[in-house]
Amino acid sequence: MSTRIWPGRPYPLGATWDGKGVNFALFSAHASRVELCLFDAVTGTERECIPLREQTDLVWHCYLPGVRPGQLYGYRVHGPYEPEQGHRFNPNKVVLDPYAKLIGRDVRWSDTMFGYRVGDPEADLSRDVRDNAEDAPLAVVIDPRFRWGRDRRPRTPWHRTVIYEAHVRGLTALHPALSPSQRGTYGALASRPVLRHLRQLGVTAVELLPVHHHVDDRHLVERGLTNYWGYNTLSYFAPDTRYAASPALAVWEFKQMVRRLHRAGLEVILDVVYNHTGEGNHLGPTLSLRGIDNASYYRLVHNKRRYYTDFTGCGNTLNMLCPHVLQLIMDSLRYWVTEMHVDGFRFDLASTLARELHDVDRLGAFFDIIHQDPILSQVKLIAEPWDLGEGGYQVGNFPVLWTEWNGKYRDTVRRFWRGDGDAVSEFATRLCGSSDLYEHSGRKPYASINFVTSHDGFSLRDLVTYEQKRNEANGDQNQDGDNHNLSWNCGLEGETTDVAITSLRRRQLRNFFLTLMLSQGVPMIRSGDEFGHTQGGNNNAYCQDNSINWLNWDAQPWQQVLCAFVAQTTRLRAAHPVLQRRQFFQGRPIRGASARDLTWLTRDGKPMKDSDWHAARARVLAFCLNGHIEEVDDRGQPIVGTTLLALFNAEDREILFHLPALERHQYWQPVLDTNRAPLPRRRCRGGQGYTLPARSCAVLELRRQLLGVIRRWGTLRNGSTPAVEVPRVTRSP
Repeated sequence: MSTRIWPGRPYPLGATWDGKGVNFALFSAHASRVELCLFDAVTGTERECIPLREQTDLVWHCYLPGVRPGQLYGYRVHGPYEPEQGHRFNPNKVVLDPYAKLIGRDVRWSDTMFGYRVGDPEADLSRDVRDNAEDAPLAVVIDPRFRWGRDRRPRTPWHRTVIYEAHVRGLTALHPALSPSQRGTYGALASRPVLRHLRQLGVTAVELLPVHHHVDDRHLVERGLTNYWGYNTLSYFAPDTRYAASPALAVWEFKQMVRRLHRAGLEVILDVVYNHTGEGNHLGPTLSLRGIDNASYYRLVHNKRRYYTDFTGCGNTLNMLCPHVLQLIMDSLRYWVTEMHVDGFRFDLASTLARELHDVDRLGAFFDIIHQDPILSQVKLIAEPWDLGEGGYQVGNFPVLWTEWNGKYRDTVRRFWRGDGDAVSEFATRLCGSSDLYEHSGRKPYASINFVTSHDGFSLRDLVTYEQKRNEANGDQNQDGDNHNLSWNCGLEGETTDVAITSLRRRQLRNFFLTLMLSQGVPMIRSGDEFGHTQGGNNNAYCQDNSINWLNWDAQPWQQVLCAFVAQTTRLRAAHPVLQRRQFFQGRPIRGASARDLTWLTRDGKPMKDSDWHAARARVLAFCLNGHIEEVDDRGQPIVGTTLLALFNAEDREILFHLPALERHQYWQPVLDTNRAPLPRRRCRGGQGYTLPARSCAVLELRRQLLGVIRRWGTLRNGSTPAVEVPRVTRSP
C-alpha cells in the first residue's frame, strides 16, 4: 500500500506532528529536487523515498497523513555538484533535517559519509556515487507534549546570579549515590544529591556545555576518543541522546531535568554553537547543511567558493548574511526557550555571529533581531566575545542586553595572584566591575561575567600546580591547547607531597574564590573547582570522556574543606548588597557624608595616592565598600547593607595592615580569611593592626557595638544581673 501524500505547508520547517499526520518542510534555495526518505529501523536503507513536489518560497514540503511520532527519516537533495561555484549536492547521500527535534541514529563513520572520494586532496571536485543510507544520521518525528505543571522560571536578576559551568556527563559520571545506569544523564544532573550540592554551594544558575546533538570527529573516533565538550554541532534542535538514560526519550528527559532544576530555584543556561557546524572544511563529511544547500548555509571565500571562510578554527562558518540562516538560529533559540523552558544562552565565539561582511559589527542583523524579539530579549544572553578571525577580540564591545565572558578579568586576577608587580591597578578595575569596558555603552557591572577558569584551559587546581600544559593524551604531541596560561606552580611543577607548597596551593585556591565573590559583576564557577579537581595538567581536555574530566565526588578532607569555603564565599556575596551593585562606583561621598562609596587603601589604612598605584612591584591592596549603596529594591525602598573591608596580599611575605579609623562603638569583625579557618572570634578596633600572611586575603565587616536597653521587671534579687534587650540589625534584601 503506497503512502498517501498531501501538499502540506511550508511552515513550520522540520517535521511537525498534528495528531493526525506529519508535515515535512525543508528549505533549499538551489536544489532541483528533494526526496523524503522514510526508514523502518536504524539498520539498513530507507523503506520509501517520497518526492516533494510542492515548493513555496524556496521551501519544499509535503504532508503524510497517518505517519506518527517515532518515524525515522532523512532527505536526499538533488542539484549541481559544482564545488568551485559553492554547490555540493549529492543525492547519493542521505542528509539530516536541520530542524530535527530528535536523532534516531547517529553518524556511523565510513568513506560513504563524504560527498567525494576520500584520499586525494583534489578529490572533492568530483561527486562520489556510493550510497550512505546505512551510515547516515537520521531524525525522528516526536510528540512534543509534556506536562510542565506549574513550572516557573526562577528569573534570578543578573546582579544576584552565580553561574556554575558544568558538563552533563562529567558532573555525575562518578557520583556514588547514583546508579550506574543513571550517571551521566539529564536525570542525574537534576537528582536529589546533585541538587543538594548545587544549593549548598550557593549557585543560582547551571550553564551546561553544549547539549545540542553533536558529531564525534572521525579522526577522534579512530583514536578511541570523542568530542567530549560537544562544540561540533549536528542538530540545533535535538538534545544530545548521549546524555539520556533512554535515547528515544531524550526530549522528555531534558524537559524533566529543567523542571526539577526550576523547582530547586536554579536557572538553566545552554552553551550554544551557532558559529560553525560539525561538517568541517571542504574536505569534511556531508551530513546535513552541506548537502541541503551549501552555498546558502555556509560562508564561502569570495571568488574561491570551493573553500570556506573560517573564523572559528573548526573549518567553516555559518553564513550570517543569509536570512534563512538567521531564521534557523532564531527558530532554534525560540524553541529552546518556549518548548524546553531554558533560561538563557552562552554563545560560543559570538564575534563570528556579528560578522556581516568581514569586520565584526556589533550592531549587525543578528543583534537587531535578538533585541526586537519579545521572547529572546527577555532571557539571559552571554557572549564569548572573541573568535579566531582578524579583529575578533571584542571584550566590552557587545551591545546592551548582552553580558560577556570577561577574559580581561580572568587574565588580570591570575596575574595578580601569581605575583606580577604591574597588575594591581588593573586588578582594582576588574574588582569594580570593569567600568572601562562596559560603562561607556550604558551597560551595568553585571555585563561582566567574571571567571578565573572555565572548561577551556587549566582547572583551578592545575592553575596553581602547572606552568606547562600536559596534553599528550589528546594524541597531538602536546601541540594543542593554549601556551599562554598565566599560571604559577607555587615553586614546583606538578603534584607534590611537600607540605609548604601544598599549603600555598590550597590557599591560592581560596584566594581565587574569595576574589571572585568580592568582585562586582556575575561570578562563574567551573564545575569541579570547588573540590580542587585536577586534569593532570591537560589544558585542552575536549576529547577526554573519562576521569580526566569527570568530577570525583569521593572528596578528601581538604577538598571538603575547600568546598565548604566556597559555599561561605557565595553566602557572603548573597548577604551583602554592596557585592551585588547594579551601578558602577563613582568614588564620591554618599549623601553628602564624608564616607565615599568606594575607598582604596594602603597597608597603612590611608587612601591610596597616584604614587601608590604606580609603585614598582605593588602587590598589596585594600578597599572599603560603603554599605549605603544608593540603590533601591523592587519596591522602591533604599537598600542598606553592611560596609566591608577587603585586604589583599600577593607578596611572598607577611603584611601588617592598619585598619581604617572608626567612630566610637564601631569595630571590624573578620568574616573570611584565606589563611585562617575557622576564624577566631575577635573584634578589631580602628587603627589596630591586622596581619595578613603571604599570598592571602581577608574580608572584615563593619559592626556597631549595640547599647542594651535595660528593662526592670521589678526589684532584682540576689544580686542578679538586669535583663538586657539587644535590638536586631535588619538588612534590606
